[in-house]
Amino acid sequence: MSEHAEDGAVAEVLRDVRDPALDAPLGELGMVGAVECGDGVARIELRLPDHDLPARDVLEARIRAALADCGVNDVEITTADMDDDAIHHVLDVIGHTPAGGGIRDSRFKTGQSHARVIAISSGKGGVGKSSITTNLAVALAADGAAVGVLDADVWGFSVPRMLGVDRPPTMIGVEDTGMIIPPLVHGVRVVSMGFFTDEDTPVMWRGPMLHKAMEQFLVDVHWGELDFLVIDMPPGTGDVSISMSQFLPTAEVVVVTTPQPAAGRVAQRAGKMAANVDQQLIGVVENMSWLEIPGGERRTVFGEGGGAELAADLEVPLLGQVPLDEELRVGADTGEPVVISHPEAPAAAAIRDIAARIRKIAPRKIRRPELRIKQT
Repeated sequence: MSEHAEDGAVAEVLRDVRDPALDAPLGELGMVGAVECGDGVARIELRLPDHDLPARDVLEARIRAALADCGVNDVEITTADMDDDAIHHVLDVIGHTPAGGGIRDSRFKTGQSHARVIAISSGKGGVGKSSITTNLAVALAADGAAVGVLDADVWGFSVPRMLGVDRPPTMIGVEDTGMIIPPLVHGVRVVSMGFFTDEDTPVMWRGPMLHKAMEQFLVDVHWGELDFLVIDMPPGTGDVSISMSQFLPTAEVVVVTTPQPAAGRVAQRAGKMAANVDQQLIGVVENMSWLEIPGGERRTVFGEGGGAELAADLEVPLLGQVPLDEELRVGADTGEPVVISHPEAPAAAAIRDIAARIRKIAPRKIRRPELRIKQT
């Protein structure tokens, strides 16, 4: 085979490799630049819309693996900047709708995305809602699902720390036209207000600003083709919860509570809000259910029965009970979710079971407006 034929064969292989951040083939994105083969080495140029594009290491690993399957084991990869026209092409391929241009509904609302949206809610803070969100998302991803996490807890954002995200999102675009490319960690795409403000700076926003922020997180972020979008909701039933019910009318709601009956009564309000806005309430998770001590004894530090009682009141299943587990707390502080750092831990096993139960629940079909014809 001539070197030119080898160049063409390598280029064809590269065209089908999917960029993990943009979730599209390199050929469609126009990211395959010059390809030269000689002296047993394939020299590849990648054309990038931004040199900070997330998951570059994953992309290079995919390229090397694809070429190794074709017998090419020595690969040299260099990069080059895209021009403005090429960047616009990338935005077209990934389906970006510029601000001020056309419909601004998210793909999750219009039905263009097949992702199930799972909103993790609670009546009040302090019940471990964010720990459940992050570990549930990572458990779903570890089981092969494409997963995104949206940290909608604007005032109490904690997801970036809990997932160990060490880099902000990347903006690609030209002038005022751009799209946010979320970082990937533990196989999960992540967006949070924590990327756009200092961790110790309070967010003091009213309704309209909160509404706009949530719209941007859903519309201007390139989530890719997800199977699940897991949302860490703020506690209670305030402005963000109302906005999200408008943006995501087909979201499935999971309510997190503790065994304490008083906490369950507060959580009931979050559950009933789902019914009031016609979202699908799919179940209750009881967190901090017990503490296992040496000898096998279980101490119910926060009481008993709150989760089951709440599930019965809301007429939904109790999806699971997650015990108090030091490894769960340590993982949240170090950015290593317990489901991957200590998969044998009781909390990890409980959360994996909850993920499996959610997978088995049949999602409600996306509702379409009915055309009503007035009869005369």
